[in-house]
Amino acid sequence: MSTPTKMPTTIGELKAHGYAYTSIKDELRNNLIAKVKADLPIFEGIIGYEHTVIPQLKRAILAKHNINLLGLRGQAKTRIARLMTTLLDEFIPVVKGSTINDDPFKPISKFAKDLIAEKGDNTPIEWLERSERFFEKLATPDVSVADLIGDIDPIKAANLKLSYADEEVIHYGMVPRANRCLFVINELPDLQARIQVALFSILQEGEVQIRGFKMKLPLDVAFVFTANPEDYTNRGSIVTPLKDRIGSQIITHYPKSIEIAKEITRQEAKQPVKGLFVSEAARDLIEAIAFEARKSEYVDSKSGVSARLSISAFENAISGAELRMIQNNESTTALRVLDIMNISAAITGKVELVYEGEQEGADFVAQELIKKAVLKTFEQHFPKIEKLEKKGSPSAYDNLYTWFFENDPIELLDDAPDEFFQSELDRIEPLNDLLKAHFSDCPKTEIHFYKEIILWGLVAKDKLNSSRIDDKTTFNDLYNSYFSGAE
Repeated sequence: MSTPTKMPTTIGELKAHGYAYTSIKDELRNNLIAKVKADLPIFEGIIGYEHTVIPQLKRAILAKHNINLLGLRGQAKTRIARLMTTLLDEFIPVVKGSTINDDPFKPISKFAKDLIAEKGDNTPIEWLERSERFFEKLATPDVSVADLIGDIDPIKAANLKLSYADEEVIHYGMVPRANRCLFVINELPDLQARIQVALFSILQEGEVQIRGFKMKLPLDVAFVFTANPEDYTNRGSIVTPLKDRIGSQIITHYPKSIEIAKEITRQEAKQPVKGLFVSEAARDLIEAIAFEARKSEYVDSKSGVSARLSISAFENAISGAELRMIQNNESTTALRVLDIMNISAAITGKVELVYEGEQEGADFVAQELIKKAVLKTFEQHFPKIEKLEKKGSPSAYDNLYTWFFENDPIELLDDAPDEFFQSELDRIEPLNDLLKAHFSDCPKTEIHFYKEIILWGLVAKDKLNSSRIDDKTTFNDLYNSYFSGAE
């Protein structure tokens, strides 16, 4: 803590300065009103909540409520809570030496009251900056009352030669130390019921009980809780009296469209190095993986699929392309579907599998999610296979099947230079015809990406065969592969 330039350093100077005490919830409310009137940004960096979560947050702050953000993992709950500090005053005065940030005009601790009684207007003050007014605690079953509320300090009692009955022997926990601050408790249902009851006493009565001490300590704290709906049944619950005292419960959600998801990933992910081209089609495909995961039969929907999956997947994919540039000493390259097919490592740790998924294996599930995303992209631009399966009906892909039947397999290497990789795709002449017939406005920079999409889409529909050995992926005719023994 430090004193801003030309700001009061004693209570007397503070009085002359015209300072008036304001509670933290009034402070949040007043600064929110000021920002709204000035049309200034609020909760910057939170994307996709403009018409859902953020309006509810504004109403809760105006109502001076404690808030519970309820949602699955990776829905920016903690980030929202941290951004609430932008609605705090830049500095507030506190009694110097106070462990619980006593307001000079409204002290609540014995230390601050005694000091003001002794020194009056000469009582020294210091200034607390807004970044220091944020406290955060992850609720785990081992969190104790001593951690959050406080306990008796026998060493302090011995050093000061005080009785255990003296209030000054109390060592305050995180909540009292967060007086006049924003206090965030993540994963609230994981907190033991008796700890939640202790919080309830603070919220309802402003009463702190520590080892037999029963003190009226009117703490001025704005609480923000976060919780995952899964926790209500799997690991614990929010006790009813506490839940009833939380003013607003706001439900968060995942991005509702690919476009919003892409915007989040652009903001959060490491950006491609110079010379690495990432098409919008590639970005769409990576985001589609998370959307597929959220509805997959192999993934636990109650656990959720964090937005961090897309971020990690994107970073993994562009890092693979960057590695290829370095190995081939190339100055430019483009992200390939094959780069995205190789990002299983960025997916497996981001999804919780149900029993069926565990049986299949995490890597298998990751590949299935990627293939489904590829198939969705394929069917957005090219004829669906199901509509072409009538007996005797010609298929848009007949020429492509024939080409693979009559020619050698196509081999795509992970680290192949662009020129060789593209020439291998260009050997498949029917791919050009398919693009002209069904995607004539395909951007030139994305032609080879969509050629890969066609191949992988037909593999997903069991119309072509692919096999992989080390860093080489081979595409060949489905039926010839049976005779050759290819998998």
